[in-house]
Amino acid sequence: MGEVTAPLAGKVALVTGAARRNGRATALALAERGAAVVVNTRASIGEAEGVAEEIRARGGKAMALLADVTYEAQVAAMVAETVSRFGRLDILVNNAADRAIAPFLEMELSAWRSVMSIILDGAFLCSRAALPHMIAAGGGRIVNMGGVTAHIGAYQRAHVSTAKAGIVGLTKALAVEFAEHNVTVNCVVPGKIGGQRSATSGEPPSRPGGSPQPLGGGEGTVDQVAAMIVHLCLPASAFITGQSIHISGGAYLP
Repeated sequence: MGEVTAPLAGKVALVTGAARRNGRATALALAERGAAVVVNTRASIGEAEGVAEEIRARGGKAMALLADVTYEAQVAAMVAETVSRFGRLDILVNNAADRAIAPFLEMELSAWRSVMSIILDGAFLCSRAALPHMIAAGGGRIVNMGGVTAHIGAYQRAHVSTAKAGIVGLTKALAVEFAEHNVTVNCVVPGKIGGQRSATSGEPPSRPGGSPQPLGGGEGTVDQVAAMIVHLCLPASAFITGQSIHISGGAYLP
């Protein structure tokens, strides 16, 4: 790959929850731009290995790592292995999530805490482990995965919506605190995205009079989400930080 087609050559990216959907598409897109990619998964190691092998087959560098982002020791080990293998860590995509569905009055505290732990604790632990390496390298990029339901509300997803709203706050806080270290922190907010759904997602709940969608009400694609994540990691995006950028076809109009 030449400089034009590989603007991320020499960079190393870690994508959590990267075995499927948005995470997989993001891992492939980052590798296509020249980054070495660590494909993280909590359980689907076979699928994560498949993503890494696909990257290697295209001439890129990648490895799959099994780690649960809710466990501090596992996150530390994952980041340490990333740096040991590739020598640095420049990009972190906090994509791991649980998109569970439950009526609020039937929601167990354990289910609430589980979603909070995966989405919020995971982003906290991964960011805290990655940032020292970015600072040492003179800069870096963190992209958090938000959710449009944090902005428009959600039926039977109070825990997911709340956790994703917390991601927006974390994004802004880290953007301010680490700007002096040339680390940008942004949030990409997907709307209705088609393709294979995770086991925890189920069918999206329907409700009367759903949110407006000026682009015809159709679904977006994982590649469109990945394209924005990659854009935020490019040199040209060095002056973008603390932002929540919606990929939702107009489902949310701030």
